[in-house]
Amino acid sequence: MPMIDIHAPAGTFADPHELATAAAGTLMRIEGVPDIPMFRENTAAFVRELPAPAISDVNGESRHVRVQVLTNAGALDRDKQLAVVEQLTALVAEAAGDPTLARRTWVLLTEAVPGGWGLWGRAHTNEELVAAARDEIASLRGG
Repeated sequence: MPMIDIHAPAGTFADPHELATAAAGTLMRIEGVPDIPMFRENTAAFVRELPAPAISDVNGESRHVRVQVLTNAGALDRDKQLAVVEQLTALVAEAAGDPTLARRTWVLLTEAVPGGWGLWGRAHTNEELVAAARDEIASLRGG
């Protein structure tokens, strides 16, 4: 149930909501979690538009995007890490209508420590999240 923060200069994306929805769906698909309400309602992206002067590289350029993905510990193995970075970079460049933005998009993968993933007002361990998902799947199947 990752959280995604996309930071970009204001006006980079024509439709930030569409980008947020696509980013969340992309990450959920890569992570390979079951398509159940627990994951659909708690995998989300936030597009944060900043004034261009609030962003700069060494050359003074502001045309950069930073994507930070926060997951529970161990959610992404190496193949999934590679897929997340590749696909979110491509998604950002496409949403901006600027293929060169892929060269200026940073994707940071961060894992919450066990017990550091809060959901429903409780800090969960990975084992508790897995158990909650299994319980939801069972209740959806009527068992």
